[in-house]
Amino acid sequence: MTDPDVHTLTGPYVLDALPEDERVRFEAHLTECTFCTTEVTELRQAAVKLATQVSTPPPPGLKANVMAAIEDVRQLPPQVPAAGSTPKAQRFTRRSVLTLAAAALAVAAAGGVAVDQYQDRSAAERANQQMAAVLAQPDARTVHGTVEGGGQATVVLSTKADKSVVVLRDLPKLPKDHTWQLWMMDPTNKATSIGLSTGDTTQVVNGSTTGMATFGLTIEPDGGSRTPTLPAAALVPLT
Repeated sequence: MTDPDVHTLTGPYVLDALPEDERVRFEAHLTECTFCTTEVTELRQAAVKLATQVSTPPPPGLKANVMAAIEDVRQLPPQVPAAGSTPKAQRFTRRSVLTLAAAALAVAAAGGVAVDQYQDRSAAERANQQMAAVLAQPDARTVHGTVEGGGQATVVLSTKADKSVVVLRDLPKLPKDHTWQLWMMDPTNKATSIGLSTGDTTQVVNGSTTGMATFGLTIEPDGGSRTPTLPAAALVPLT
């Protein structure tokens, strides 16, 4: 790994997906690189925000059911690698480690969801995996800006994957007949709607990233608008 490559490790570092030697080297790099330190902070905020939004308290009877079932589960002996074989952990590729890290993030964020909420949990896990995929991209970068009236908009995006993660937090409360609308704007200011929100949100956006120059946030009538209502509450340059 060459020296410039160290700047691409912010995503894997946040996912705790770096081998020990690279983690130590990257943490030493963080003491000297303000850009990477800021990037790591923003990525962690995005990950934590998503996790807190989808986590659900476990049902009251779950612990009792698990404890009652323990006696019926046969314990298996530890798996010992054959002599001369390489432990599986040492054969993991970087892609394997990132995939496992994404799965771990998804499970942790969706932990405690009851079986009868399987569909909601599956949707949350898919969103987490998509977010982890964006964070792990070597070109992932973070931009943020303030929202008029209070709050902050953060966008984590990857041009290579043509995906982005939008995190809105501490937004002012809107009247019931209005909504927040999210936009991606190209260099000519042509706007593409990427969703609506009634308040703080974390949203994974597939597509509508490549070639875009600005993220916009506007206040619109309930149901949204075909074009942004100006002035925008936030305009965040993506470059």
